Amino acid sequence: MGDSIEHKLWARTRQAVHAEVARTAMELFLERGFEATTIDDIAAAAGISRRSFFRYFGTKEDLVLGDLAAHGERIRELLQARPDSEDAWTALLNALLNAPRLGRDQATMLKISKMLYGTPSLRARSIEKHLHWQALLTPEIRRRLGAAPGDGQDLRADAIVACVLACLDVAGEAWTRSEGAEPLEELVMAAITAVRQSTPGT
Repeated sequence: MGDSIEHKLWARTRQAVHAEVARTAMELFLERGFEATTIDDIAAAAGISRRSFFRYFGTKEDLVLGDLAAHGERIRELLQARPDSEDAWTALLNALLNAPRLGRDQATMLKISKMLYGTPSLRARSIEKHLHWQALLTPEIRRRLGAAPGDGQDLRADAIVACVLACLDVAGEAWTRSEGAEPLEELVMAAITAVRQSTPGT
């Protein structure tokens, strides 16, 4: 019993420190720029050592994109909960559009998005996270398409998930270029509609 309570307290403390370091880092990134902010800068501002920093984060990029992995798990749950009457495209799109937002105001999200699309290392890390999403989401799309288990030649599910994630990225970049003038959801819909209209029978 005592060990369980201590473990829960330790976990809560770790989560609190993790969140505080991430918040401090984001403030520095938005103020100075991602590349101009060092890990030593972040550690000093958060009141921890450089060694302690690496107990919580593997890379500086994870401070910006670390939540994407957990976000992918939530999208998978939402996808699995969509009714079977929805086709694969619709179910996946609805899961993405109904996923919880990050809880930041639009002005802050626009600054973060500009930083993401303008920093090569962040862009690469984002693509890596989306590949993780693809691995999470493809099995449910395969099920909805009736793909035979183990059929490595049936690429429909992989193609649909990859395409939708690419549309999400294209829409995000367009939203950033427009300074948030158009709703992101409408841009995502426009990108996916363009793809589906160019591929009859989908």
